[in-house]
Amino acid sequence: MVTNAFFLKRLNDHVQYLKKVQGAIEDKNRFEGTDPHHCKLGEWLYGSGPDEAAQISAEARVIFDQLFEPHERFHNASARALEKHAAGDDAGCEQEMTEMHTLSGVLVNILLKLDELSH
Repeated sequence: MVTNAFFLKRLNDHVQYLKKVQGAIEDKNRFEGTDPHHCKLGEWLYGSGPDEAAQISAEARVIFDQLFEPHERFHNASARALEKHAAGDDAGCEQEMTEMHTLSGVLVNILLKLDELSH
């Protein structure tokens, strides 16, 4: 059952992942990233998420499906950013971080739409 603030919690999961990547780029932690299936948001996307979105409405399920592509691209960009940082390619890392933040905005907007539909 989807409860109040459910999608905002998924949004927070995403933001926490983004912070871990940013921390690794700033040499504040040793986070290596995960594939799109093994972060908290990904576990939900590929787990109970489809059914939970469908419980809200058919429209929510359609919007939910829009999460997959930018989520995968986000993880690909984060992996490249971490690789470029490790290789000392500051310009390349910055470019990938820009892509990550752009995709993060897309994911946040979709999750906010889902949150609106859940009320």
